[in-house]
Amino acid sequence: MAEISAESPESAPLPMHTHITELLGVRYPIVQGGLAHLAWSGLAAAVSEAGGLGQIGVAHMVTPEDLRADIRRLKELTQAPYGVNFPLGHRPLDAFLDVALEEGAPVITITAGNPEAMIRAIQSSGVKPLPRVMVLVAGVRAARKAADLGADAVIAVGFEGGGHLGRDDIGTITLVPRIVDSVRIPVLASGGLADGRGLAAALALGAEGTELGTRFVATQECVAHIAYKEALVSGAEADTVVVERAIGRPARVLRGPFVERMLAVEEELKRRGASREEALEALLPYIRGEVNVRAAIEGKLDEGFIWAGEGIGLIHDIPTARELIERMVREAREAMSHARLAFGDD
Repeated sequence: MAEISAESPESAPLPMHTHITELLGVRYPIVQGGLAHLAWSGLAAAVSEAGGLGQIGVAHMVTPEDLRADIRRLKELTQAPYGVNFPLGHRPLDAFLDVALEEGAPVITITAGNPEAMIRAIQSSGVKPLPRVMVLVAGVRAARKAADLGADAVIAVGFEGGGHLGRDDIGTITLVPRIVDSVRIPVLASGGLADGRGLAAALALGAEGTELGTRFVATQECVAHIAYKEALVSGAEADTVVVERAIGRPARVLRGPFVERMLAVEEELKRRGASREEALEALLPYIRGEVNVRAAIEGKLDEGFIWAGEGIGLIHDIPTARELIERMVREAREAMSHARLAFGDD
């Protein structure tokens, strides 16, 4: 069980101690997700400076040198540990991985697809010290495979999360302990978590901390358009929906006119019994990266889609990354104290 020490209300919370904080060298077991088109050095540095683990995302980088430049910007802003997130399956990432290793990225996270080739490439790179490797998983089998390949930790993402999910629709509260019981490496909980109560719940389920995606979009340092952030603040837990089932890549987004049109296309594809190839061709105009950019960066919410998890029902403001992280730690301590009282513990 994590230890959370008491501190003055005026000071930053004292460090938490879990296997993840030790593994990553961070003050608090809170990791910022890869956030396509949003995870740049500004947000990552703010999260890391506040005691969590910020991440730069490779998904939106055009060239490997773009990644190098952003890593160097981050290192000008903070000396704290950070991560680089690699989403597999869209394009070759070997050159981007080379840059991350050359720049000494202390943590690399791998999402989507089979992580074996990338993990092997990291292990054989000759870089010393090797970066810590975390793999996002949505099921026990994938978690065990990541552990067998030598991953240092896994991130268990439940069905409530935003962005791409597992295909089995397993909720976080069931998935996390299943994976904790199935591997001997640290587990982070993700999916529908947005405050300190979620952090405390993750620890109670056996996880060593949490990864947050949607919640970090609604922070001041994130480059997301203010319309995106305000939509998260005003949204409720029932305002998200899963798309891309027709192509076997379920993903959770915020409802809106554009998304409703996408769902209508998927319903028609299902009615016709369309093949995956036919479905991909029909959905491509709706799921291209530039369509996400149109809404997330340009603020044209009716002309594109934005990723969002069910945790939007717990988002009520747009704080700085530091304010969010320190609040979460205090809330987690309060939640854990409440739990101890229920058992009659002093």
